[in-house]
Amino acid sequence: MEVVGAAVGALVATTSQFLCSCVSSKTNTTFNLHSNLAAVEQGMKSLTDRIKEVKGETEAAEKQGNKIRSEVVTWLQDVETLQPGVDAIQGQMVNNEKPSRCFLNCRKRYRASREVEKTLEGIKRLLLVAEKFNHDVVCPTRVPRAVKHIPGPSIQGQTTASKKLDEIRKALDDGFKRIGIWGLGGIGKTTLVKNLNNELKKASTQPFGIVIWATVSKNVVIKNFQKQIAERLNLEVKREESVQRMASRLYERLENEEKFLLILDDVWAKIDLDTLGVPGPDVHKGCKIILTSRLKEVCRTMTTNLEIKIEVLNDVEAWQLFCQKAGDVAHLEEIKPLAEAIVKECCRLPLAIITVGAAMRKKTKVELWKHALNQLQRSVPSIEGIEAEVYKPLRLSYDSLQGEGQNWEGMDEGISLIENLKDSCLLEDGPYSETLKMHDVVRDVAIWISSTSEDGCKSLVRSGIGLSEISVGEFSNSNSNSLDRVSFMGNNITRLPDCMIQCSKASVLLLRDNHALDTVPEKFLQGFEALKVLDLDFTSIRSLPHSLLQLRDLRALLLYGCENLEELPSLGTLTKLRDLDLCGTCIANLPRGIENLSELRVLNLEETSELKSIQPGIISKLSCLESLSMWASGFRFHLKGEEDGQATFEELKSSFNRLHYLNISLKGIPWEKSEDLSWINRMSHLQLCFYDAQGRSVLITFDEKRCSIRNLNLSLSQEWIGWFWDNSSSLQLEQCIGLVEMLEDFIESDASFAGLKSLSITKCPTSLGISEPAGHLALRFHSLRSIKVEFCHQMKYLLSCGDFIQTLPNLEVINVTNCENLEKLFNNESGQNISPDPMVPKLRILQLEYLPKFKTLCRHEETWPCLEQVVVWRCKGVRRLPLTNQNAGTIKEIKGESEWWDALEWDDDQTKTSLLPFFHPR
Repeated sequence: MEVVGAAVGALVATTSQFLCSCVSSKTNTTFNLHSNLAAVEQGMKSLTDRIKEVKGETEAAEKQGNKIRSEVVTWLQDVETLQPGVDAIQGQMVNNEKPSRCFLNCRKRYRASREVEKTLEGIKRLLLVAEKFNHDVVCPTRVPRAVKHIPGPSIQGQTTASKKLDEIRKALDDGFKRIGIWGLGGIGKTTLVKNLNNELKKASTQPFGIVIWATVSKNVVIKNFQKQIAERLNLEVKREESVQRMASRLYERLENEEKFLLILDDVWAKIDLDTLGVPGPDVHKGCKIILTSRLKEVCRTMTTNLEIKIEVLNDVEAWQLFCQKAGDVAHLEEIKPLAEAIVKECCRLPLAIITVGAAMRKKTKVELWKHALNQLQRSVPSIEGIEAEVYKPLRLSYDSLQGEGQNWEGMDEGISLIENLKDSCLLEDGPYSETLKMHDVVRDVAIWISSTSEDGCKSLVRSGIGLSEISVGEFSNSNSNSLDRVSFMGNNITRLPDCMIQCSKASVLLLRDNHALDTVPEKFLQGFEALKVLDLDFTSIRSLPHSLLQLRDLRALLLYGCENLEELPSLGTLTKLRDLDLCGTCIANLPRGIENLSELRVLNLEETSELKSIQPGIISKLSCLESLSMWASGFRFHLKGEEDGQATFEELKSSFNRLHYLNISLKGIPWEKSEDLSWINRMSHLQLCFYDAQGRSVLITFDEKRCSIRNLNLSLSQEWIGWFWDNSSSLQLEQCIGLVEMLEDFIESDASFAGLKSLSITKCPTSLGISEPAGHLALRFHSLRSIKVEFCHQMKYLLSCGDFIQTLPNLEVINVTNCENLEKLFNNESGQNISPDPMVPKLRILQLEYLPKFKTLCRHEETWPCLEQVVVWRCKGVRRLPLTNQNAGTIKEIKGESEWWDALEWDDDQTKTSLLPFFHPR
């Protein structure tokens, strides 16, 4: 009993001690409520101050593109979690709710006290954590933002630029890896890609892990270039680090980016990405590159997949941009006509418009606007900012040209030079075929370069300013003996000074496009003794003065479009003449002495309808002639045996080894049946017009392997026509008869068609359907990639298929239009063995339009696996397409009427469903 009593006593004592401890703890908690509430209030004040500090620091760091430390982010989240409890406690304190002293409320009082105690512990913990990061809220290694805003003008409201921006965005979406954006200096290339960059920054979903902008400029230093990229990637830039070591670090860093876009602005020469340290699209699938350049050749050397040329503004955009820069003054009644004329002088070039507009801002004196217009018209860069901001940047394009001082020797080199100038945006294609033009601002810069060059070449340019006459004062004011070039083209000049003008150094005199000018006074040219180029195109002159014959250094005499000119003086003394242009004149005979022009390279006699006679031997004596053009001339070369005292095609043959361009008319077929025609391959352009045996006017054009034959009876010409089939990569037949007969005749010949890739047949009254014997030619069409047939109303099918034509393995394009009786593409004749393989396994584009009787596209079970585009219009008989569910991976577009699409028959609904997104109703 004593043991039991002792145990019970010990148990009671222990229990009592535990109960007393619990009661004491709860009592302390309960009775400390008021002091804890005060501590919460004080702690919350400290915490609130710290929250404001941390939030301010994080917002500032984020604006700088810094990444916030994860513990700071967690701390701010914990603060938000704690806040509701604090708000509830502070609400009770504000309402002065005192806990009841009643025994029945003790439990509630304890719970309230316990909540306050927990909140106080949370506040203390958050304050303690905040002390640990002590104003250091940024990660030690900063992660750059995906896209960094680049300041620049907006293109909002500029339709032309916005369309180009959409084109670039689409190209990026379509998977182009290297995109070149090129155009004239100051045209807005940089502004465009800045807008692209900033649009990507605003995008809801970022297509790239990082977008890197780097300005290259002309004299690029690789190390400085690398520095731009490294700073964008937040990589440390080490001053003593070699280019190779920096390239390795950049490469390793960019390899870790899943997708990145590199924008290279103002590129002047090829950039080696390996040397730079950039993994290009060839080795990094997520890499894309956009570059801007003035030079198309740079885009080529950087192997761009797409080149986008930036054009000048339209008239409305040009005016709006000018007004934006010049301000409301441009709308004043007395100033607006001058402002509009100034904008016209800027020729829609953004940089020029911006510079001139800013220079004229808030200038209200009419005299200042008149002076500015006059200076622009005279190509004088006296307007504030023009020389520094427009002329000098554009001069870089000129300075970058290679071999600018070389002489123009030969047509090929001349064409190469012109293409180089076009690719450098210093020349543009003109409004008509084979013409060129120069942007007016580029022309002004050229004049400025000439006038400021160290060699002292000076120019007098008064072009397009409405002059009705030339005063002697124009020359005296310009120190005429120092002038190298003189231009009065594009005015309304009716007469020239009838006196000698001392321009002893002038090599160029341009008077073209003065339509009322009908006389060149004898004395006027006497002072231009060093003249090399005399341009009188599109004037009304009736004759040329004999003083012309004193111009012994003359290289080009240009009289294009002088419709009133009937005769020229003897040109025998102009032995250095290289270019004689008499197109559109009324001459009846070639100028006397022309046979002495031993250096003549270009002779243009087009549209000389009055020219009826050329004496034999004259053309053959022009030993340097490279181009002879006589389209629409009244003279036709005679054939051998039919000379009749006139020049023959036979004598022209002696010039074939040097002629590059030949465009003439003849009395008949110019070659024998079995004659060697290999000389044609040496021509860059050949056009012959002649009459065949039936009196049909035949036209043959051969232009760098592209051949066009019009109005020929093919069945009577197979002895020589096969040469054109054998040597053409592209062959176009128009209004020709006897096609099938000719093809049948080819079976026994050596014609191979091995290089023929494109065949076009237009308005030929025959069927191309090859009969069974002609099927032997099938293997000769294996290189064919494109067939186009138009307006062949007798044709019932395109090709006959069977034992010989089983497939056209390389055909990619079929285009058949306006053939009233065409029923099918391929005629699979009964009894022939037909391969189960598709007839056109590589066909990508199928276009069928206006074929009212068309019924069958292909065999029922046949599919064409590579089809990308299908266009069917007004062909109600097409009820099935050679497409299956699998084509959804290759097809890009199906066009046609909605009614036609709805009536199509499919093997299953799934095929139609999978192809429906690609259908676009016309």
